[in-house]
Amino acid sequence: MTRAALLVLADGRFPAGGHAHSGGAEAAVRAGRITGAADLEDFCRGRLHTTGLVAAALAAAAALGVDPVALDEAADARTPSPALRGTARKLGRQLLRAARAAWPDAGLDALARTFPRGAHQPVVLGVTARAAGLDPRDAAYCAAYESVSGPATAVVRLLSLDPFDATGVLARTADEVDLVADRAVRAARAALTGGVDALPAASAPLLEIGAEVHTALPTRLFAS
Repeated sequence: MTRAALLVLADGRFPAGGHAHSGGAEAAVRAGRITGAADLEDFCRGRLHTTGLVAAALAAAAALGVDPVALDEAADARTPSPALRGTARKLGRQLLRAARAAWPDAGLDALARTFPRGAHQPVVLGVTARAAGLDPRDAAYCAAYESVSGPATAVVRLLSLDPFDATGVLARTADEVDLVADRAVRAARAALTGGVDALPAASAPLLEIGAEVHTALPTRLFAS
């Protein structure tokens, strides 16, 4: 295992398409729910403990070798919004392209054949982590961190927020990222014997509603 692979996978410059997505932050800014660093911190915490936890558990389970088809179905069931399901598959497709270039692997090739239109991004993330020689905890960390870093980066652009303030938000939520990653790995290990129903199904209704509103906007800065 090489920890440098984790740095590559978690790097915002890795061409996985995340830069075009705000993780629901643009819709929250438009609705007045994010107006500054304090609101951003609340938003990131909420996202981390709901969709972030779900994504981290799915990624950890995929890294453990749980059937990607079952995991993709579980991801669908945990994502009521058609807009968010479409976004997850689009991001999964882009991540898979980048992953196959970086870490050629039979598991990634099989995933591409099984999901020609893209699997959910956390599932692809977990299979990618496995191909890169990383462990389930690494996959969970990547997913959990992405759930807060994406919105934080987006709000810098959306509100011209001071990047130092956005970085402060990420630093203050770091301990909670640890906790979510740990919880996700425990759930993923339970899914090995108990099936995908052992994975968390935390919900974030405002993110789902915001995604549907956002996708209908005639103009927007981010794709989601």
